[in-house]
Amino acid sequence: MPKITDAKILIISTHGFEQSELEYPRDELRKAGAVVHVATPDGEAIKGWDKDNWGNKADADLKLTQAAPADYDAVVLPGGQINPDLLRVNDDALALIRSFVHNGKTVAAICHAPWLLAEVGALNGREATSYKSIKTDIENAGAKWRDQEVVCDNGIVTSRSPEDLQAFVAKIIEEIEEGEHKRKAA
Repeated sequence: MPKITDAKILIISTHGFEQSELEYPRDELRKAGAVVHVATPDGEAIKGWDKDNWGNKADADLKLTQAAPADYDAVVLPGGQINPDLLRVNDDALALIRSFVHNGKTVAAICHAPWLLAEVGALNGREATSYKSIKTDIENAGAKWRDQEVVCDNGIVTSRSPEDLQAFVAKIIEEIEEGEHKRKAA
């Protein structure tokens, strides 16, 4: 079982991510000792969304096409409305997420990011949560939706909103330290 201090974590995002939902996990996982990389579609910095206006930029470490899931223990998918909606039509992002799911890696999505898990078929028959406005989408993807700060089903971690970030990051660390998860492919 890997320790968080030995873990490598990939964050997949694009413009319009909810500011805190990228920054908090990135920063807290780094503080815990993990190596955290941010991958964007073009490998360039991306602009966040902070409550009701554009926020700060987040630097990218690599392009989506340069990320190899075998190099990472987990993937984190920040929410916001814009970011996951753009990524769910990005074939490179979807291929990466499918690979993490298929290979039993920890997969974590918050707020609207469970849309991405729905897109790759990773929610069917699982318990999950999300931002309340996409509850029906998550249920239509086959999930049993729960109104809880964090829901974990065999290494797939979901949370509702920025208010749940502390529990979200704690569960990501716990799941990484459990090691790879045996589950059906997406």
